Amino acid sequence: MTVSIIRFGGSNCDRDAERALEHLDIDARIVWHEDGLPAETTGIILPGGFSYGDYLRAGAMAARSPIMAEIREAAAEGVPVLGICNGAQVGCESGLTEGAFTTNESARFQCEHVYLRVERDDTPWTVAYDEGDVIEVPIAHGEGRYEIDDDRLMELENEDRILFRYCDETGETGPEVNPNGSKHNIAGVLGDRHTVAVLMPHPERASLPDVGPTDGQGILEGFVRVETSI
Repeated sequence: MTVSIIRFGGSNCDRDAERALEHLDIDARIVWHEDGLPAETTGIILPGGFSYGDYLRAGAMAARSPIMAEIREAAAEGVPVLGICNGAQVGCESGLTEGAFTTNESARFQCEHVYLRVERDDTPWTVAYDEGDVIEVPIAHGEGRYEIDDDRLMELENEDRILFRYCDETGETGPEVNPNGSKHNIAGVLGDRHTVAVLMPHPERASLPDVGPTDGQGILEGFVRVETSI
């Protein structure tokens, strides 16, 4: 399989994602957005960074790049798509997933390790864990607060499309362990298909044993699980 990591102007986590996937023996290549989606693409990452300097809104300009139409089409056909941090913002702005990511409640950029509770273990991105498991991954964002109107949030909850929530080491959630003020402590959600997911924390920065925790490996291995299940 080949995972295409889409580079926009201002992306800065594309090489981190490439390195993490290669460590897991997953073929990955960085693709400049203007070049379009390569024919051999069997997985897609929208990486973190500050595409177009976060002008207008974080992810808003990248979401309107022509390649996003190709990515939506690929996602509809079952190609796995993972949006990370700025990529999660792009994913929401482009309609791959519900909701939006906006300015942190603190109005500050926050860079720290957080705990996430796995809300379901039957998706490619979470089957490496058990429901209720707590994993440690870093965040680095200024606009990571997940917002969605109450009716649509109820739909997400009823459809079991919440993937991760911010929590403490024991799995308890609440405002005191919510780093950015996200609604219902939401850190990651699924699209219409379980093969499409966005999350604000950085699993690629928790995948290399030489530099820290490796709890994020299970998320990135989702690309292999989707491939082998097709």
